[in-house]
Amino acid sequence: MHKLHVDLGLDSYDIIFERGLLSHVADYVACDGKKICVVTDENVAKLYADDVLSSLKKAGYETSVIVLPHGEKTKSFDVLPSVYARLLEEKITRKDALVALGGGVIGDLCGFVAATYLRGIGFVQIPTSLLAQVDSSIGGKVAVDLPQGKNLVGAFYQPDVVLIDTTALDTLPDYYYSDGMAEVIKYGCIRDAALFDALSACKGGRIAPDKQDEIIYRCCDIKREVVEKDEKDKGERMILNFGHTYGHALEKYYAFEKISHGMAVAVGMCVITRKAEEKGLTKKGCAEKIESVCRLFGLPVSDPAPEREVVAGVVNDKKNLGDKLVTVLLKDIGESYLYPTNAEFFADER
Repeated sequence: MHKLHVDLGLDSYDIIFERGLLSHVADYVACDGKKICVVTDENVAKLYADDVLSSLKKAGYETSVIVLPHGEKTKSFDVLPSVYARLLEEKITRKDALVALGGGVIGDLCGFVAATYLRGIGFVQIPTSLLAQVDSSIGGKVAVDLPQGKNLVGAFYQPDVVLIDTTALDTLPDYYYSDGMAEVIKYGCIRDAALFDALSACKGGRIAPDKQDEIIYRCCDIKREVVEKDEKDKGERMILNFGHTYGHALEKYYAFEKISHGMAVAVGMCVITRKAEEKGLTKKGCAEKIESVCRLFGLPVSDPAPEREVVAGVVNDKKNLGDKLVTVLLKDIGESYLYPTNAEFFADER
């Protein structure tokens, strides 16, 4: 077992790493109440819900489970009323807790429910996808989507604990593993050139088993560092959004269908780095390196969607500050910075 501590004063918590942890999650769950509701999706429920519920029951908790459809469409404002209704039906009180068991969609939605139900109850993140383990489960950003854009209704609400069992990745289909690799690559791009080089040396579309846990730990540690310095995303934390401004707009263009978050972020990292190189804002050759490692893990480096139509969605990005859009660029691999610009930065000038 390994542990990282996220130091946020009264909102501090631990990230626990342990292979096989899913079978005894109750060892790391502390709830003042008697009831715990597990929120998951239909795919993850079949694999891990029984183990998690069994562990919690053995620890003396009264348990219930809410199983939602798989996919980004679930992370919708329209889904919230039915979830709140179930919690009321189960008589979940402010002393009780929620458990988010699943990928980024479930973690974001469950966290937002926890932040808003009865003005806030405790919740535990148990991420089962690579994307959620290295990124979305950490840092307290919880949200749902609106038709106008991604994550536009949300809160900063930290979990009580994050429990990471990397054996869950053994059952993760290749597509979703690739999807999560976009966020892993992002960390190398923005903060750790050695991590980027290690990823570039991988073969077979996945990180080697003997390196995987170490790399996941490193990604979480980078995010911990950044979040501790800027919990509310007003400064340095924005570097974690490398590739996301264009990526979120691309997801919106496809109405949150056809392209997944990680795939869209991969395209976004490549698009923005190519444009930054053209404008002399990023060292030449970075885009080629990013494209190469993206291809290595089965990620796209471009998309056929018309750029000007995609860019129209950038105006609703949460990183817009007045008439300026704070965009994350690279000086070089491993060195990022914030660049105030506008949506025209992304427009195809041809």
